[in-house]
Amino acid sequence: MKRNQAQSIGDLIRIYLRQESLETPLNEQRLINAWGEVMGPVIASYTQGLFIKNQVLHVHLTSAALRQELMMGRDMLVRNLNHHVGAAVITNIVFR
Repeated sequence: MKRNQAQSIGDLIRIYLRQESLETPLNEQRLINAWGEVMGPVIASYTQGLFIKNQVLHVHLTSAALRQELMMGRDMLVRNLNHHVGAAVITNIVFR
């Protein structure tokens, strides 16, 4: 038996996830899990809740000063988080 059309397992998994509409929720969860890694342990310690709705990341912070600081760098944070995941998962961040 010859294998003329062999594909890598990674490609097959990506195709399956896309067909079953599981790619977006998986990328959203990856982004939420990457928050602490991208932002660092100090900022992550001030974070209480994260969720994504309509391509907007909602972040609940316990420090008003940190909230103001992060609002100024929002565009760069969106780019860094999307780059870390490897997909355009979010378009904006809302800090509360």
